Amino acid sequence: MNNFYPWEILNIDLQQDIPSLPKTQANKNLYLIFWWGNTPLGHQEISAQQLPISAEEVIKIALITITPTITAYLSDKSISLNNSLLKNLSDLETIQSICQPLTQFQNNYQKNYENTAFLSVSVVICTRDRSKQLAQCLDSLQNLSPPPQEIIVVDNAPKDNLTQQVVEQISNVSNIKYILEPRPGLDIARNTGLLNCTGDIIAYTDDDVMIHPHWIRQLQHSFTNPTTMAVTGLVLAGEIATESQYIFEKFSSFNRGYQPILFDSEYFKKHQKWGVPVWHIGAGANMAFRRNIFELVGNFDERLDVGAAGCSGDSEMWYRILAEGYDCRYEPTAIVYHFHRRDLSKLNQQMFYYMRGHVAALMVQFEKYKHYGNLRRLFLNLPKYYSSLIFEGLLKGYKNRYITLFPEIFGYLSGIKFYLTGR
Repeated sequence: MNNFYPWEILNIDLQQDIPSLPKTQANKNLYLIFWWGNTPLGHQEISAQQLPISAEEVIKIALITITPTITAYLSDKSISLNNSLLKNLSDLETIQSICQPLTQFQNNYQKNYENTAFLSVSVVICTRDRSKQLAQCLDSLQNLSPPPQEIIVVDNAPKDNLTQQVVEQISNVSNIKYILEPRPGLDIARNTGLLNCTGDIIAYTDDDVMIHPHWIRQLQHSFTNPTTMAVTGLVLAGEIATESQYIFEKFSSFNRGYQPILFDSEYFKKHQKWGVPVWHIGAGANMAFRRNIFELVGNFDERLDVGAAGCSGDSEMWYRILAEGYDCRYEPTAIVYHFHRRDLSKLNQQMFYYMRGHVAALMVQFEKYKHYGNLRRLFLNLPKYYSSLIFEGLLKGYKNRYITLFPEIFGYLSGIKFYLTGR
């Protein structure tokens, strides 16, 4: 990617006046996120070449961006729906008239929240030699409303005691507990955190995120249905300042959209033949579980994520939950901000381990349930997918999406070896 210019993230609350967008300094691009209060509704990329943009044009962009999300919320049976409003959604003249029904939705939400507010929440942060990022994460956790019952920091095979020092500096004002786990592995650390928690809900996040103040409240509310055993939330980019961060957010984003999604047995059966895409459920940086689900389906599989951060232990757990007949829910109002890798070498390493973990998880899932869709994805879909990308790369040049292509392919091969060796 030549002449990369950073993206400035601009949050626009549609309850307030809509701003115009002047041309930015140093040719910065704009990444707009539209909100209605604390409810995120969608995002839109605006390149520096498109600027300046008037407030009237911003309103039009917002209308196009948020319409699918608003339509989904209006379809909620708890809202008194004006059918003509829904039919003429694209013809409404103002942002406020479109978003106003969200006020009713938020009022209904507040009433329903009282049914789950009694659920206590333990927060687990698994970290390894990133004390600076951890300090920022812990700082954001001080602003949660309501606060969690406890915060467990699992220091996973550290090279020094900097993480312990960070925790000790703030432990006198917060209910934070430091645990050293000498065995390397993200899922080992997750299980260690689980064994030291006391909450009804176990919420996991990463050390390289910052937390939205309403995160705990939204997670609690999402467990209203007793069949819901896991909840994931929206992961927004904390910054898009480098080429590496842009590539990740554009092509491998943790963002699963702005509409609530229920993943249940019907979803599982629908996709089982070709491999259930459980990675669509969310990201390990923003996930929570009922404590008793671990008694029902077991703890995180410690063969996965060994020695490096990855995305496989979380998705394999969601697979087990669905396979056993329980539900997972994606709730976009439970929000964290993730700071992606800033340089390409670390991004390539990350994508290598992500694919390695994904392949190993497919084989673990087949081992446990004998669902042949996992093997079809592993030996048919993925080779076909990467073959097409190699061909496209030859035509278009290996840039943008194709920068991480070969690390992913090597990760695919390594995942097979990794599973067979660790079995």
